[in-house]
Amino acid sequence: MRIRDALESDAEALAAATDRPREVVTNMVHDRSVRVAVRDDGEEVVGFVAFDVRDDTVHVTDFDGDEKTIERLFEEPRRFARREEMGVEVVVPTDDGVSEEIERLGFEAAGRGPRFEGRPTTRYRIEFEALDGREDE
Repeated sequence: MRIRDALESDAEALAAATDRPREVVTNMVHDRSVRVAVRDDGEEVVGFVAFDVRDDTVHVTDFDGDEKTIERLFEEPRRFARREEMGVEVVVPTDDGVSEEIERLGFEAAGRGPRFEGRPTTRYRIEFEALDGREDE
């Protein structure tokens, strides 16, 4: 698997993964840092992570992929946060089973997040000091 910057041509695959209109995903590609995971044998998108910086924190705003792919993709915002000495936050729906995966990546629950499409969310955070640098190896 290779990780690369998302291109506008990836919008269709990202729209299918997120169940959002192509125009919305195209805007995400333009407005945020978006990395995609593609298979080594081609350009098939198998996951992505989108993040931006606000209030001295790297915010993961969206992601998709299987467990191994998400682990690799989260190296991108973690690497940026280490370099800039910032923490990383992600908000996930409380009831969709992603919480355990996020915790395995070193994040800790930091309180309730905003409701998303009527569903409760949990905010997870990892402080700069807890970023272990394994993505730099």
